[in-house]
Amino acid sequence: MRLAVFVSGNGSNLQCIIDAIDNKLLNDISIGLVIADRECFAIERAKKSNIKYLMINRKSIDFTTIDSELIKEKISHIVLAGFLSILDKSFCEAWKNKIINLHPSLLPKYGGKGMYGIKVHQAVIDHKEKESGATIHYVIAGVDEGEILLQEKCNVDENETASSLQNKIHVIEKEILIESLKILYAKA
Repeated sequence: MRLAVFVSGNGSNLQCIIDAIDNKLLNDISIGLVIADRECFAIERAKKSNIKYLMINRKSIDFTTIDSELIKEKISHIVLAGFLSILDKSFCEAWKNKIINLHPSLLPKYGGKGMYGIKVHQAVIDHKEKESGATIHYVIAGVDEGEILLQEKCNVDENETASSLQNKIHVIEKEILIESLKILYAKA
């Protein structure tokens, strides 16, 4: 299985995949391409690991060019790891059941356009939820609406802050990201 990882930020989940491949936790899986929609540290992580990367213009994303690059690099699956741009419907349909996204809540709660990063955790705190977690789901045209592949929960403590909850969820995200890649590989 050859992955493309789409990124917008720090790239800690990209690094998690790189480390899992290097440590033989993911066998017969490689990263063929990293696609970034803005300047970000994830690009440095790709460079350090000698992974080809592509910068795209998030204001006018050319999905035809992206698709051509994915085909050229023999990509079989796509991982959205902190990718903030919205994929268009035809691209999602062309790659149906081949794109997964990592979301920092227990979908369907706290998903959708504008719900990312610390905003999600603050919403969980504001609504006085007793639990939160992370979700890996298939990507469809509706934002955060695809079929759930894997979810993991954690308790929201009484004095929890958005920041402390985010730290808890980061740990869960990395665990379920690797597990979901194993599931995808088994299905491929």
